[in-house]
Amino acid sequence: MPNLSLSLEGKVALVTGASRGMGEAIALIFARAGADLILSSRSQSDLDTVSDRIKEFGRSSTAIAADLGRLSDLTILVDKAVEEYGSIDVLVNNAATEPSGAPTIDTNEADWDRTMNVNLKGLFFLSQAVARIMIKQGKGSIINTSSCGGIIPVKGQGIYCTSKAAVSFLTKVMAAEWGEFNIRVNAIAPGLVATKLNEEFRKDENFMKAWLAHTPLRRIGQPEDIAKMALFLASDHSSYMTGETISLDGGYNLS
Repeated sequence: MPNLSLSLEGKVALVTGASRGMGEAIALIFARAGADLILSSRSQSDLDTVSDRIKEFGRSSTAIAADLGRLSDLTILVDKAVEEYGSIDVLVNNAATEPSGAPTIDTNEADWDRTMNVNLKGLFFLSQAVARIMIKQGKGSIINTSSCGGIIPVKGQGIYCTSKAAVSFLTKVMAAEWGEFNIRVNAIAPGLVATKLNEEFRKDENFMKAWLAHTPLRRIGQPEDIAKMALFLASDHSSYMTGETISLDGGYNLS
């Protein structure tokens, strides 16, 4: 009989944006599945709190503050991770920003650059650095966080949506190029999930009413919904899946 448990026993996972929301939920479910964790975000104190929770599961956890918009921070992050653990089996590119929320007609260059640097440029170069390690190991799984907004545009989030559409396509590119090294690359496209990043949108009653009316399941997602899918993609249960962007949005993109 095959082992049907979603185990990450013996694996090391690097999760960005791990100090709260979806990243925190992913890190915690990975730890419960047996993984050791490298956690990254901009806030060291918040990371330390999550790291302490992971250690309660009996797993090792290292918290490293880094700004993914700065390539120098990425180098330090990867070097410290390898120094501490010797390998990286799973990378979850969860960190993201949406600094504007302005219509595209009002978007300025600073907001464009900040969004693209974190959501796309940082994701690419961190994946590249980790992929080089995975090539030496002979395997690995990279999980990118896209968005339903990368499939269907959301008014007021045009630049964010554009960056996430690019993440979904980049997922295909990396999967096509790195598959020969037994590196799988997939993405999750969440719908509206209860996180701090979209807190202001969720306070808008008209926005929420329209969103829920457009969502067949009539609810928004919770960070744990995304974490469960990330666990599947990190585990051997998805060993024949690569290049896919999985919509996890309560059916939002069906209409």
